[in-house]
Amino acid sequence: MFGFAGKVVLITGAAGNLGRATAEAFRYVGAHLALVGRDLGHLEWAWPTSEGILLLAADITNESEVKDTVEEVIAHYGRIDILANIAGGFTMGPPIHETPVEIWNTMLDVNVRSVFLMSRAVLPYMREQGSGKIINIAARSALEGKANMGPYCVSKSAVITLTETLAAENCSYGINVNCMLPGTIDTSENREAMPNADFRKWVTPVALADVILFLASDSSRAIHGIALPVYGEV
Repeated sequence: MFGFAGKVVLITGAAGNLGRATAEAFRYVGAHLALVGRDLGHLEWAWPTSEGILLLAADITNESEVKDTVEEVIAHYGRIDILANIAGGFTMGPPIHETPVEIWNTMLDVNVRSVFLMSRAVLPYMREQGSGKIINIAARSALEGKANMGPYCVSKSAVITLTETLAAENCSYGINVNCMLPGTIDTSENREAMPNADFRKWVTPVALADVILFLASDSSRAIHGIALPVYGEV
């Protein structure tokens, strides 16, 4: 479908549902993979057949670990063509006036700080090579504040603004930065949490991965700073 043979793709959250689907999609079309997760054992569990794949354990909210991770990918492959910032987190919580600072900080760290640090570390290499694609994951909830979801909604809203800023700063260097707004993702965890929902209306990780491939392809060369809704059946 798209030409990714020989492209180097760095994916965070690669042991999670969307991360695995995205990595599988890129592997199918011939890309070289650098897969990042917090725990190496979990990565190896998710990728038992990982020949030719670079597996890297890192806390991507930690500046020095992000720097070391990106440098290791560059040392191994010589370049980074695509960064897919898949890693993130979600938690329900109390109203804002009862929200512990720890929950607020965690949502901002895992959903925004991680994207900021990874993008900041990768962009100098993309600028030097004169090309690159960065795809971030926001959420449908980024568009409207919801009760008992304040830290999550704020963090995902910030991903949209960060994406727009990165796009404005880097489009003249041949770099596309865009983000995707998934609706509820059809995972076993979400089915368990919402057993009475109509799962058929949810969007699958494989469908989301297809959209990520599009945003990472040359077909998206004229798209900069978009927040693309991918909701499934609304």
